[in-house]
Amino acid sequence: MKIEAKNVNFFYGPDQVLRDISMSIKKNTVTALIGPSGCGKSTFLRLFNRMNDLIETAKLEGEILIDGVDIYNKNINVNELRKTIGMVFQKPNPFPKSIFENVAYGMKVNGITDKSIIEESVEESLKQAALWEEVKDKLKKSAFALSGGQQQRLCIARALAVKPSVLLMDEPASALDPISSIKIEELIYQLKASYTIMIVTHNMQQASRTSDKTAFFYMGELVEFDDTRTLFTNPKKERTQNYITGRFG
Repeated sequence: MKIEAKNVNFFYGPDQVLRDISMSIKKNTVTALIGPSGCGKSTFLRLFNRMNDLIETAKLEGEILIDGVDIYNKNINVNELRKTIGMVFQKPNPFPKSIFENVAYGMKVNGITDKSIIEESVEESLKQAALWEEVKDKLKKSAFALSGGQQQRLCIARALAVKPSVLLMDEPASALDPISSIKIEELIYQLKASYTIMIVTHNMQQASRTSDKTAFFYMGELVEFDDTRTLFTNPKKERTQNYITGRFG
């Protein structure tokens, strides 16, 4: 799925949070959004599954296109859209259910009742999330019995189970220990064969390790968007250079 943002301006009430942002993201790539806190990167990420719709004062100008379709068109079914675009949050947020039921939840909500299809999809999603071997003998146990890193991979499996095309990740490893973070990074690298991924991260090493392209946001503006290697080794803008070398942020 090709993703495009065209001349995007975004407001919370009178406050403009994003300013004239245009960006094109190719299918089966990982795009990292970096920048200091409050620069608009998480707000931008949430435009792609219309999570900002939940905020009364939110207002969008410009276009967000997925495979050429404006997802803010009034004819778009938002629930159908969100099946196509999975979301993983900063802190693991498993449901107070068993490991199995966490992954099966989205399928059941979407009306799938065939037990064998659900079981097959739960196993496939847990394998994709590199968690199957760790949990296959305890699927009936509470998701809260898992470690933080395992819970986050469970949340990724839950997102994958409804067969999205795009995966949005808002600092998916920031609440985890270093070993769990590396597992999430390895997982992101593997998943891009099947999904188009956008990830918000404060960790520049993580951005450089996991992404194909990196976008640097500052004060609501897209300062620079380039191949990750180029942006980190030879940025075109002084503000980018100052940020990645730690002079501010």
